Amino acid sequence: MKSFSGFSRSDGAQMTSIPSEFFVNLLPLIDNLFELKVTLYAIWFLEQLEGRIKFIHYQNFVSDDAFFAGMGKTRDEAIKNLHLGLQLAVDRNTLLKGSDENQPLEDAIYFINTPRGRAAHKGLMAGSWQVEDQPVPARQTVRPNIFKLYEANIGPLTPMIAETLQEAEETYPMIWIEQAIRIAVENNVRRWRYVEAILASWKERGRDEKDRRDTQEDSKRFLDGEFGQFFKTG
Repeated sequence: MKSFSGFSRSDGAQMTSIPSEFFVNLLPLIDNLFELKVTLYAIWFLEQLEGRIKFIHYQNFVSDDAFFAGMGKTRDEAIKNLHLGLQLAVDRNTLLKGSDENQPLEDAIYFINTPRGRAAHKGLMAGSWQVEDQPVPARQTVRPNIFKLYEANIGPLTPMIAETLQEAEETYPMIWIEQAIRIAVENNVRRWRYVEAILASWKERGRDEKDRRDTQEDSKRFLDGEFGQFFKTG
C-alpha cells in the first residue's frame, strides 16, 4: 500500500470547499467507490475554474493521468469504472448531464447539482447558451505556495511576514495573490504592503472587468437574464 505524506494547507492551490450536504445527505447514499471518486473529482475540478458558467467534460476525467490511474489497473478497466461512476452520479442526480439521455457519456459535459449548476444546465437545455461559447475547461497546474511566491519575488520570510501571508491566503483567492505580486514586480515595487493594497482594492471594487467579460454575447444575455442571480459570486 502506498502511504500518504499528509495535507499541507499552503501547498499549491487553495483548499477545496465541499458543501455540508455532501457529508450529511449524499455520502451515506453512495455505496460505490467509483461514484465517490467521480463526484469528489468533479467538485474539486469545478472549484478551480474561473468564469461563471462551470462544467466538466468527460475528457477532463480521462486526461488527468493521476486521477485516471486510480480508476483501474488497465485503461479498459479505468474506462469501464469511469463510465460506471459517471452513470451512477448522473442517476443519483449529483451530476447533471448537459445533453439528452441518449447521448454517450463520453460526448457530454456535466454540472454539479447546485443552484448555479442547475441554472447553467437549464439554460443550456433551453438553448440560452451554447457549449461552444465557453472555453474548454482545463485543469490548472499546481501553483507554488504563497511562501515560495513571496521569497521568489518580494524578499526573505520572517515569522511576522509568514503570519501575514497566512492571513492573506485565507482572505483572497490564490490566483489574486499571484497576479498582485506579478503587478508589484512589473512596477518594481517589491513590498508586501503594495501587494496588499492591490488585493484590498480588488476585494472592494472587483477585479478588472475584462477578466470577467464573457467571450460571446449569447452567454452574456444568459448570465444577465433569468438565471443571473446564480452567477453573481465566485
